[in-house]
Amino acid sequence: MKLLYIVFSFLLLTSCQKGKSKIVKPTFLIGDWIRVNDKEGSTTYETWNTNLKGLGYTLQKKDTTFKETLSIVTLKNTLFLKVEGVNDAATFFKFTQQTASSFVCENPKNEFPKKIKYHIKNDQLKAIISADDFKIEFVFERYNSKFL
Repeated sequence: MKLLYIVFSFLLLTSCQKGKSKIVKPTFLIGDWIRVNDKEGSTTYETWNTNLKGLGYTLQKKDTTFKETLSIVTLKNTLFLKVEGVNDAATFFKFTQQTASSFVCENPKNEFPKKIKYHIKNDQLKAIISADDFKIEFVFERYNSKFL
């Protein structure tokens, strides 16, 4: 009888515990990407490593005209996209939607963008940054950085 009581108590305790949701990081970002819908004369790259730390930059000829450091971080069991190098302090965008091949993150207090969506489809990585009625779409394809 004691054993039955112990087993029942254990099952009751484990079934009543609040389940922690498992955080799944967007590994589809990993790789070297080049923007295929850039303005003429500009070339934009994004590179993401296996730790989900990224670098985004734009070149005009050989001059860097834009650079940002990106990373996917976990704070209080929630994923954020952390962007550094654009503003004085890092800007955090909270993940609000996620699937195996996409995510949306938002920061309504940021001037622009307020929303960032990444998704992968047909070997293209697309990033859409937006605020209110204005958006910019980035379309990337994989490239091998060793041969550039």
